[in-house]
Amino acid sequence: LRRRPVLLAAGAAILLPALALAVYLLAALVTLPPLGGAVVETGQRAITVEADDGRVFATRGSFRGQKLTAADLPPNLAKAIVAIEDRRFYSHWGIDLRGLARAAWRNAAGGGVREGGSTITQQYVRLTSLNQEKTLWRKVQEAFLALRVETTMSKDEILLGYLDAAYFGAGAYGADAAARRYFGKPAKALTLPEAAMLAGLVRAPSQLAPTRNLGGAKERADVVLQAMVETGAISQKEADAARKQSVTLKSPPEAPPGTNYFLDMIAGDVKRLAGTDGDMTVRSTLNLDLQSLAEGVVARRLDKDGAKRKVGQAAMVVLSKAGAILAMVGGRDYEDSQFNRAVQAKRQPGSLFKLLVYLTAYEQGLTPESVMDDRPVRIGDWEPENDDGRYRGSVPLRTAFALSINTVAAQLGQDVGIPAVIATARKLGIQSELPNVPSLVLGSGTVSLLEMTRAYGSVLSGRAPLASFGIHAIRGAAPQPLYVRAEPAPAATLAQEPRQMMLDSLQAVVDSGTGRAARVPGQIIGGKTGTSQDFRDAWFVGMTPDLVVGVWIGNDDDSPMNRMFGGEMPAGIFHDFVQRASAQLAKGRPRPSAERAEPAPAVAA
Repeated sequence: LRRRPVLLAAGAAILLPALALAVYLLAALVTLPPLGGAVVETGQRAITVEADDGRVFATRGSFRGQKLTAADLPPNLAKAIVAIEDRRFYSHWGIDLRGLARAAWRNAAGGGVREGGSTITQQYVRLTSLNQEKTLWRKVQEAFLALRVETTMSKDEILLGYLDAAYFGAGAYGADAAARRYFGKPAKALTLPEAAMLAGLVRAPSQLAPTRNLGGAKERADVVLQAMVETGAISQKEADAARKQSVTLKSPPEAPPGTNYFLDMIAGDVKRLAGTDGDMTVRSTLNLDLQSLAEGVVARRLDKDGAKRKVGQAAMVVLSKAGAILAMVGGRDYEDSQFNRAVQAKRQPGSLFKLLVYLTAYEQGLTPESVMDDRPVRIGDWEPENDDGRYRGSVPLRTAFALSINTVAAQLGQDVGIPAVIATARKLGIQSELPNVPSLVLGSGTVSLLEMTRAYGSVLSGRAPLASFGIHAIRGAAPQPLYVRAEPAPAATLAQEPRQMMLDSLQAVVDSGTGRAARVPGQIIGGKTGTSQDFRDAWFVGMTPDLVVGVWIGNDDDSPMNRMFGGEMPAGIFHDFVQRASAQLAKGRPRPSAERAEPAPAVAA
């Protein structure tokens, strides 16, 4: 070798890489993790959400289903998985060199990754024992573990383990969870076309989940059926018959985007009320017909006049007389912003707050016929002015409320006392911090739309406060419901005479005051407009004998709108909604018993 250095260099070039490879493989072998040591992170427990009429409209979280046993393993699913994922599953020893070579050839010919070379055994150990990093180290350890598994488990055990661990999209981990999630049945009851569809999902579960891409899932199922024909698992005649069978989903598509504001809001309540693990079904208070109507009305008004009037966002809440949240619009586009402006935003209510001032005055002995002077007022350094700059002299309180006269509200606040106004706000359920200053009567504090809508609902229902809620019942796997909303305990009620005076004043706002745009022919309507300083917020909260509807519009950056008053777009949104909602509620749908948490009949999505 000393006489021939070329041979020395050649030997080193061969032996050193081989030695390095041997050390690398030995290190991978010595540091193998234990089988089944990986913890699959599946996120929160699975929640299926029903509307108030029992229709399923959303699911959240991860479904686990039941572990499969040999008796439960559907033959069609086993054959479909083997045909599309690993045709030589029953003949290789965990690693399929022929399959690797075929995949490499097809990927090279196709100019990209078209086919994977991993066996079902390799996929099983990756899911249960390794992380999902795409590294050479993980691939080597995957191969070693696959060889080990093949010596300790039967092929059927490996296949069962793989089907229990695989992800099938839409939050479903395991074949049984996927069968229940998509088809409303256990895995052992799957038909051939259903089994083919599930087998086709494991390669791209998020992309092909039938709740998101039913067409793509069906196309992939056709590929699976053809693979089963090629492997002899089924005949061509059986495949053709399976293609003709319809596959009906027994779960909804992904939640309508606008309902996500409501779903986010009740998520914490579900966790608090159920207090248990496991999949569950929530009967919510949401009325899907009213929800769709609310979203449409808000979108049309914003599309028509939003840009011209410099209005970027809107929110809306619809409550029943009992406090059930029937519809909620938290913003213009949930995908663009998940911030719920109906619940999380704190904005100045402007004259909307006058409800609390006048109710306090009526409770202290004044009436809608009591007369006060509309005149210039100075309270310390504060000099409130009317929006139109006019002073009307002596006016009844009903008229002052209907026309939203600021000087009269300021005087009332001084007469009854700001602490008394704050006490009334607390009595009606407003929990936000309220400043003890004279300008509070004109809405200088900040509150949420839901708070203000509840306060107006208290006047309508007579309950003080009116508790809003979004859940009727929660069911788990057991027959006994985990939670059923009980009738609320007797609460304080508003004194009848002041309440009737307040309702009369609210009706005057719509009949002859700033809320005339909210009038609906043939309907008894009451409400109040609100506009904050510099036109940064515009509000309207109105009511029918059965509903309370709150509307807010403005901009997230608190920039002023183009002279937008509460009696314009907000009152118009209320008008459009109530006019159509009456017809929706009249025709209605049968409502299963929420009190007994009665499940709704299965309806194909």
